[in-house]
Amino acid sequence: MNTAVVRAPSAQTLLRLGRVSNLPTVWTNVIAGATIANTAATVADIATVGLAMTAFYVGGMYLNDFFDREIDARERPGRPIHAGDIGAAAVSTIGFALLAAGVALLAPFGLFTVILGLALAVAIVLYDAWHKGNRFAPVIMGLCRALVYLGTGAAVSGNVVPALIVGATALAAHVIGLTYAAKQENLNNVGRLWPLAVLAGPLLLALSGLATGWLVVVASLLLCAADIAAVRLLARRATADAVPRAVSMSQQRFATAFSPWPMSGLCVRLATMQRPGFAVPSRASGAHPTAMRSLQRSVLRRAA
Repeated sequence: MNTAVVRAPSAQTLLRLGRVSNLPTVWTNVIAGATIANTAATVADIATVGLAMTAFYVGGMYLNDFFDREIDARERPGRPIHAGDIGAAAVSTIGFALLAAGVALLAPFGLFTVILGLALAVAIVLYDAWHKGNRFAPVIMGLCRALVYLGTGAAVSGNVVPALIVGATALAAHVIGLTYAAKQENLNNVGRLWPLAVLAGPLLLALSGLATGWLVVVASLLLCAADIAAVRLLARRATADAVPRAVSMSQQRFATAFSPWPMSGLCVRLATMQRPGFAVPSRASGAHPTAMRSLQRSVLRRAA
């Protein structure tokens, strides 16, 4: 009697599918969104939301491989599904289960937060299933990042304040602009430079706040440097695989190493400047709760 042996996927396979190297960008988005919405948010609430957003992100990455499995078979045969490291059905099941887990983790924060979580899950699935050949795919990607901000803010404060919308819009503009720039065949053509205007959106928004403190200046300079480096990388593409390499490098190196703190710090500062009667407390004032000071120090250490 023959018995089929079902081999469980390795930890390495599961981590590859989840593309976990970019998770710090999700966590710093959560920290920024929580800081904008409610400086008195508890560590427990922020950690719970962070876990929910982690589930959304990893679930989305699994579903990305599931929906792209036929394309990967032709263009990236080393991906786990085509390589036989894990079955497509298992990847799909894990992906949708993680999205459901993300929504469930947001349930204790109320119906409005759950609705935003469901919107994020729908946007993730829409992007994964329809990003190939879809000219609006970068907008959906930017919407996903914006919903991380909005969902976090709703969870820790119960609503979406105007300041949070400012921060979410700035982050979405950065993601949309960079992604559209990566899709251009040749950035040496003036007619193809329009994505750079979108990419510059957060920096233009910051001009009015440069005089308010060193944080905006430093964050703006770091973000500007990261944007310039990413654009130069895209402009120099000289081989057939230059575009996917540029997208990968810009998302991993610039997003993971540079963008999390500048974007989070910049959006926090910009958004709080827009909130009437809100002042960013200085360290000496002691106005920040201990929990938020610890979170902010962790972001600063991330940038070091």
